[in-house]
Amino acid sequence: MSERLKISLNVNNDTHACEIDARMTLADCLREKLDLTGTHLGCEHGVCGACTVLADGVSIRSCLIFAVQAQGMKITTVEGLAKDGELSPLQEAFHDNHALQCGFCTPGMLTTAEALLTENPAPTRREVESAISGNICRCTGYISIVDAIIDAAERRRQGPP
Repeated sequence: MSERLKISLNVNNDTHACEIDARMTLADCLREKLDLTGTHLGCEHGVCGACTVLADGVSIRSCLIFAVQAQGMKITTVEGLAKDGELSPLQEAFHDNHALQCGFCTPGMLTTAEALLTENPAPTRREVESAISGNICRCTGYISIVDAIIDAAERRRQGPP
């Protein structure tokens, strides 16, 4: 039997208190305790990228860390990318460039791309390809995803219309 812990997490700029098993992963906590189901679970070994979230702005695999380890970090999930019900420029670019099909990989792709664009506002195609190389997509062939990220970088540099 795992030890029960009371923890507090900062997720999408809100503080959440929850009681968890000590060995609960951050991915499971987000989905099961906080009802943030945008974070998907694929391989549960950190290989597919579906569970990628941002921790203090850095993309991480939420299936590889325990929820208790995320205390004190600022966690951003795909739900936290939109502001006041409005899609972010990155999310709009994914929509406009048809960068999703089944959508399973999309949350991990978006959070990975968000980290990339925060660090590098003007990435090359090769840099985008490298950044998303750890995120598996079985539907799109990646071209539309790379196009969307390049488009989002341009939108960010231009600013709001």
